[in-house]
Amino acid sequence: MNTKKKPKFRRWMSNSLRRINESWRRPRGTHSKIKRDEKGKIKMPTPGYGAPKKLRYLHPSGFREVLVWNLKDLEKIDLKTQAVKIAHTVGKKKREVILKKAEEMKIKVLNP
Repeated sequence: MNTKKKPKFRRWMSNSLRRINESWRRPRGTHSKIKRDEKGKIKMPTPGYGAPKKLRYLHPSGFREVLVWNLKDLEKIDLKTQAVKIAHTVGKKKREVILKKAEEMKIKVLNP
């Protein structure tokens, strides 16, 4: 497992200008020191920071997330590698039924 920490990619000037949000935007100025990747400046996201293919799209618990809308979807789950996330559009009654069934089948639910 890759334990190296990635830098937080914050948008340039977001710390000093209140109107600029922190979400990353690529610098496009011709003289931008960040765009030119100068030493000591803010880091830009590059493919090298990506996680290994085996670890991509994993939940921190180590399982792959699978969205579930009904009881039929629970039957397709692999207990060893997958965990269930109940869709936000599922109502209270159906959610309780899905939770009971998942508990019987010993399936991990990420948002109970």
